[in-house]
Formats: sequence, C-alpha cells, structure tokens
Amino acid sequence: MSSSTVLCGYGGWLPKHPAIYKAFIDHLVQLALRRSADSTSHEPAVTAFGEAIQGDPVMKSLFDQVFLQVDRRNKVTDFEHLLSFLDCIIVTAPKYEIATDDNGNVIGEPIGVPIYLIFDLLSNTAAAYDLFRMKEFNRALKALLENWGKFLMEPGSNLTLNTTDKGWFGKAGITSLETHLGKYSFEQTYKCPDAAADNRGFTTWDAFFTRAFHDGVRPIATHDNHPVTYPGGLHTRAVVEPTLIYSACESTVLRIRRDVKQHDQFWLKGQQYSLYNMLNRSDYYAKLFEGGTVYQAFLSPLDYHRWHSPIKGTVTDIVVVDGSYYAVLPDAGADHGDPDLPEGDPHGALIRSQPFLTIEAARVLIYIKSEDINISTMCFIGVGMAEVSTCQVTVKKGQEVEPGTELGMFHFGGSSHALVFSKGTEFHEGDEIKEGKHVWVNSVIGVATHKQNSE
Repeated sequence: MSSSTVLCGYGGWLPKHPAIYKAFIDHLVQLALRRSADSTSHEPAVTAFGEAIQGDPVMKSLFDQVFLQVDRRNKVTDFEHLLSFLDCIIVTAPKYEIATDDNGNVIGEPIGVPIYLIFDLLSNTAAAYDLFRMKEFNRALKALLENWGKFLMEPGSNLTLNTTDKGWFGKAGITSLETHLGKYSFEQTYKCPDAAADNRGFTTWDAFFTRAFHDGVRPIATHDNHPVTYPGGLHTRAVVEPTLIYSACESTVLRIRRDVKQHDQFWLKGQQYSLYNMLNRSDYYAKLFEGGTVYQAFLSPLDYHRWHSPIKGTVTDIVVVDGSYYAVLPDAGADHGDPDLPEGDPHGALIRSQPFLTIEAARVLIYIKSEDINISTMCFIGVGMAEVSTCQVTVKKGQEVEPGTELGMFHFGGSSHALVFSKGTEFHEGDEIKEGKHVWVNSVIGVATHKQNSE
C-alpha cells in the first residue's frame, strides 16, 4: 500500500469557490482599513502576539523569510498586515460568506476557520515549518487564540447566527449544516434551546459549535440490529465473536494504516505514523501499540464536534499534549487528481498534512482498556487543528465507558482524530469505510478480532 496521503476533500476548511475566498479577503481588507482610520492601535491580544514575535530575533527573522518565500497568491503582504487582519477576526464570530461567481450566480459558503485562511499559504513555506513549530511561537499564538475563544463563549458572539443571507441559519447556511444529516433537519438533529428563534436559541457561538444531538439521533448499533459482513470467512475463523468498533466522531475517513512503527519519519508525500511521537514520547505506549493499526478521520467545521467512545472499557489514562496550531509539511501543492484544487495549488497544506499533525499538533490522548480479548487497550487521539485551542475532556481516569459514551469535545474550529489499536487487535473496516467517506458518530466502522500469535 502506498504511504502517501490520499486526500479526500477539504471538508469545509477551504472555500470551494475562488469567489468566496476573494470575498472573504476583500471584506477583511475593508474592515482593516476602516479600523485603521479610527484607531492606530491593535487589539490588546494582537498587540501581545505582535510584541512576542517582534521581540524575539529568531521569530522575527523567520517571519520575514516567510513573507519572502510565500506563494505569490498570498494576500497577507507583511507582518503588520497580518496583525491588522487578526484585529478584525478576533472580535467577531465566524460567518457565512456570500459572493457572485463568474456566471453571475449568487453563491455562499461558511468561513468556519477564518484565522486558518490567512495563515494557510504562509504555513506552506520552509521558514514557517521552522517558525510554526517553535514553542515560543505557539505559546504566543495560544494566548491569542484563547482570547478569541473567550469572546466566542460570551453573549454577543452569536450575532452571525441568524437567518440573513450571511447568517448560519440563512437559506445557504442551513443547507450546508444539513449536508450530512440524512432525513433529519438541523432542528430535528440538534438540541436547540429555542428552535423557532432566529438564532435557534444559542446565546454564544461556542454553544452553537458544541451543540449536542437529540437522544436517539445517532443510536448505537448492535449485532442484532446491524448485520455485519465478515471479510474472508472471518466469522468462522474467529476464536470469539468479533467486536463491533464504532465511529468516535462525525467525520470523514482520511486513511487506515497497519503495522505502524514505534519510530518513523515524516517526509513530504510519505507521511507514516510514528507512535512514539504520536503518544507524547512514551516508550511504554509506543511499544504497546507497535505493529498495530491507526484509523484517522477528520471533522469539518460544520460537523458535530463531540467525541464518543468507540468501545466498552475503562479509561486508564488521559494525556493532554501542547503542540502547534498551523505547522504543516510544506509541499509543492495539490496532487494530480486532487478532488478540490488544481494540481500545484499551494492552498490546503494543513489538510494534506493531517497524519503529520498526529505528532505535531495540540492533542489529547485517551486510553481505554477493555476486558474484551479482541481489543485489550486502544487509544483515542483528538487532534486540535488551526484555531482549535481547546480539547475538552469530559471523562475521568478510572471511569467505565460504553460505546457512545461522551469522551469530550473540540472548541472553536475544525479538527481530526485517530483510533489506535494495539498489535493484538486485528481491525477490519467495513466494506463502506473508504477514504473520503463521511461517517456518523456511533455508527459501525468495522470489527475487531484477536490477532493470533501477537505476543
């Protein structure tokens, strides 16, 4: 199997239509110009970020190099320009963007991760690869993102939750939100404090982003109500009944890799999983999962952002790992056959770098031990991407969980996650679980059997 990452769409991270991207940037420019006419100072959090960068000779030099190396399509011309854009973003909530395409048609798309859009091309440079992984840079950026996150938790951050053309509940917005909801409407799927209200009763942006499902909308399948097709006569070979494995997140399948190594290297197109780095440099856990399987899927900014247990067991360990937010593996742009971008387009390197983010980005590791011989111990990894500055865990060490028990949630942006199975587990994905397939949380993604002679 090829080690390259097969990209399965950008899932709401990048606007599909160039006109939407242009409208977003043009709007930011207008806001920045109006703001500069009224004030010569930056927002306090932006000032602090700017001073941290400019006060460090290494970071300042690297940022200067970023602007020299970045693709000519970049619209952020210098560091001061970047700060002026950040001024405008961190005092408002993400919104729905409306534009007109080349044929005069009105189109709309959500801008769920606006800070990511201005860092996107900047990150795809050699200098940014060094800068955006620095602890000092991410410490300064984390403070900025947490300031924005605090705003998104306050009353008044819900102003973009409305039924106007640029509102999340406008005609185009609600259509996007309901893309993967099947036969249900938004209001039938999610718990809305006031389903009849213009903002559906969500008093803050974060309340909307972390919205919960109605009971029964994502039921747990069982062997009785979910017929399983066992590959290659598996059922007759299994020592015990195969165990159903459930999707931990509402997400799009990125890749599945087997026989993963304790230590591996990440190169531009050959992104292997390195367990030692993924699992916060733990020799114990890296050895435990060596030779096992990694299933990775990513969440759109439009998706449900809570995590649920994929198995029955006991939470034995929880590790929160600080990491980067916009670091990527620089590349030569989209590959031939990319589903959303023309070949060579430099946008979207963060999305193409998702396996790399399992060792680099801010993340949380939740280890679950099962009495089921088919599973033993597995690990859920919640990977914060871009402006996701908070991975909130809602379970505790020692807590027993069932399939579907809530483990935690992401705040403020998009994200990715991985399930890591030990070498004693043979994971068999369902026939429908392919790269690029959107799957519901709590749905069956495959079965696990005990791997013979794995000790």
